[in-house]
This record gives sequence, structure tokens and C-alpha cells, in this order.
Amino acid sequence: MGERLKAAAFMTISLSVALLCALFNLTMEQIIAVTIFSSMIAATLLFWRFRLAIGFLGLALLFAFKVIDVEHFIKYAGLDVIVFLIGTMIIIGYLEERGFFGHMLEKIMGLARGSPLRAFYLLMIASFIMSALVNEVTSILFVTALVLRIAGLSGLNPVPLMIMTVFATNIGSSATVVGNPIGVMIALRGGLTFIDFLWWASPVAITVLLITMFFCIKYYRSYIESIKVATAHTGESEREEGHLLNWLIFGGTIGGLILHGPIESLLGLKKGTMLIGTALLFAAIVLLIARGRAREIIERHVDWWTLSFFLVLFASVGTLKYVGITKLIATGFMEMGFRGIGLYVLFTYLSGFMTALMDNILAVATFIPVVQELGAAGIDVAPYWWALLFSGTYMGNLTPIGSTANIVAIGIVERRHRISFKEWLKIGVPVSLITVAAAIMIMILRTNML
Repeated sequence: MGERLKAAAFMTISLSVALLCALFNLTMEQIIAVTIFSSMIAATLLFWRFRLAIGFLGLALLFAFKVIDVEHFIKYAGLDVIVFLIGTMIIIGYLEERGFFGHMLEKIMGLARGSPLRAFYLLMIASFIMSALVNEVTSILFVTALVLRIAGLSGLNPVPLMIMTVFATNIGSSATVVGNPIGVMIALRGGLTFIDFLWWASPVAITVLLITMFFCIKYYRSYIESIKVATAHTGESEREEGHLLNWLIFGGTIGGLILHGPIESLLGLKKGTMLIGTALLFAAIVLLIARGRAREIIERHVDWWTLSFFLVLFASVGTLKYVGITKLIATGFMEMGFRGIGLYVLFTYLSGFMTALMDNILAVATFIPVVQELGAAGIDVAPYWWALLFSGTYMGNLTPIGSTANIVAIGIVERRHRISFKEWLKIGVPVSLITVAAAIMIMILRTNML
């Protein structure tokens, strides 16, 4: 899409939103807030390279038009999420430098023993586990490197294998708190613990992974049977004994995150406190071990660009809550006549399609206040937090822009091979729709919603 066409699309969207707001008789304050927020999202999607500048400009306009003040900016900026991500980025960056994740992948893929089908299963499981325990972006970086090596050795186009591992990565990112930024957001806003994720999200994620693998085998069978893995290595591994400290750091971090709920209860702390505390504790340990390189690790591995964008995005979404828009949306859901299962299904798929069209972090950040408003209206929102998690991860598989993992993997592979939107949709649409349907059914049965 040319720059002029993008500019025209942006103007059309902005004016249409303003007109619709006026037709729905919103207050002037609400019209301004919704129009600026919608314009920010539209401009971000159309001019992705300039998203931070767009976010800063949009936030400045929200301040200028008095639809948010400094006090509420601080309240809605999501500093708890930002601080948690800073801590985990430091830990992951340190372990990444030491070749720890390449070492993990080599250990897993070493079990393939030359079998194409076994290699496929192991690669999907590795993508799932890595994403669940580290995060989707770090995982997909290492998995895509392995995909390119395997495809090169096999003389295959890496695109199908990349698409399959992205599916597994997005699914795995829903299994734990640390797998995806949206999991952190949902955990901290919904008061959920790591154990809650293991109890509610992990079984669904495992089931959905099995469904996805079955579908991929049917769709790509001849491709999978052509995989050769006898000499495929990541090239990132150090000697076995060199990873003892890495395992201690990694295991300690995961253990602390798993036990943060009991620790908070023991110490009388507010929910989510030690989720952040664990990340900061092990980040501090890593920086002390690094000593003279501590500043370099923070500068190289903490994605300040993305975190700054998150801060602006969260504050901008908070504006919608500040002026009462999220309450109107929640009321609109309930006034549609849907109740119980019908409302749950509608909410899940609507938030899911938003994810597919505008990236899961943008979509989930927009819908979190809606869930809070539904709770304020007397609805049991416990299942809705999981609906938001599943729609934000599984429906991220629908399009190439549905999640950050998709964008990162495509960026790496596109340097050598062209990836078409149509090619992705052919398998992305059925996989995402079927897996979300399965997640909805499992949650309905587990929560006695029938």
C-alpha cells in the first residue's frame, strides 16, 4: 500500500469514527477520546515503523484536550507490567547471550534420531515449551533459526515449517504467565497466579496444540515427510558443564514465579506483588553476576522501544475507561440479548478477530477494561479473563499480523523467501477458528457454564 493510499485510509477511518461517535450521541469528551484512540491504532497499523512517535503524539493530544490528566496517566500506564517485562528481559537476555536456549533446543531436537515425523513433533513441542517458559519472541527467534537450518538441509521452502512453529509458539505462550505480555497483563489485572495459569490455561493449551499438530500433519504431510534433521543444530550450545549456572538462574526464576501466590499469602502481600518481585530479584542476580557488563545487558536486551509503546498504549486505553467508553461497550454487550454461553462466545470471538486484525497486545489492552466493567455489572468474569487470553493467542494464528511472534518470524524468513497473505490464511483461518472453539468448549465444561 502506497503512502498516499495509507494516508487516505487513515483520514477515512478517523473521520468515520468521529461521525459514528456523534451518531451514537456520545459526549464531546467521549467523541474526542475515541477518535484520538482509534486514529492512534489506525496510524500504528498503517505506519508501523513510526508507532512510538504516533503514540507520543496521540497521548499529547489526549492531554491537550483534557480527556486524561497526569494522575490518571500514571494510574493507567501499566507500570507493573512494564517493570515485570524489564526484569524478565534482563534475565532472558543474559541467558540468551550464554547460548542457553540454543542448548535447550539441541537437547530436544537430538531426540529426533532422523525421523521426519518425530522431528516435527519435537519441533512443535519445543516451540510450545520454549514459548511457555521464556516468551514468544525469544522462543521464535531461536526456533526460526532452527527452522531455517532444517529447511536448508532438507532442500525445503522454510515457510510452511515456520508457519507451523509460529502456531505452536502462540499456543504455548498462553500456557503460563511469562509466555506472552498479554498473559502478564491479564494476570496482574485479573489477580491470577502462575498456578492459576497451570491449572486453567495449560491443559487447554496442550489440548489445542494436539489439535493443531493433527491439522498440520493432514495439511502438510508430504512436506513433513521430506524433513531431514540428522545434522541440524542451532550452533548456539556451549559445553554441558557451562550451563549449570544458567539452569540455576532459569529454574530459580520459573520456581519463584510458580510459587509467587503462596509466598504472597505467607507474607500477607497483595496478589501479583511477588510476580514482579521474582523478576526483579533474578534480574538483580544476573546483573551482579555480569558485573562490568550489567549496563550493556540492560541497554542491549531490554526493548525500551517496545516498552515505551506499551506504556503509551496502556495509558491511551485507560482514557477510554476514564471517559466511560469501556462501560458503554460492556453495557452494549449485555444489551445485545446474549447471556451466559452466548455472551461468552460472542466476547471471545469478537476479541479474537480484533487480535487477528490489530495485533494481540493492542486488542487485549483494549478489552481488559471491558472485562472489568462486565465484572462491575455483576457478571462472573473469571472465565472471561481466560477467554481474552485464548482469543489473544490462538486467534493470533489467523493472520500474519496477529501476534508479535508472527511478525518476528516473518521478518527473519522474508529475507530469503516470499510469504503471501493468502498462503498464511489457508491454514491460519481453520486452525485459529477450530482451536478457539475447542478452548471455548473446554472452558464451558470446566466452569459449569452449561
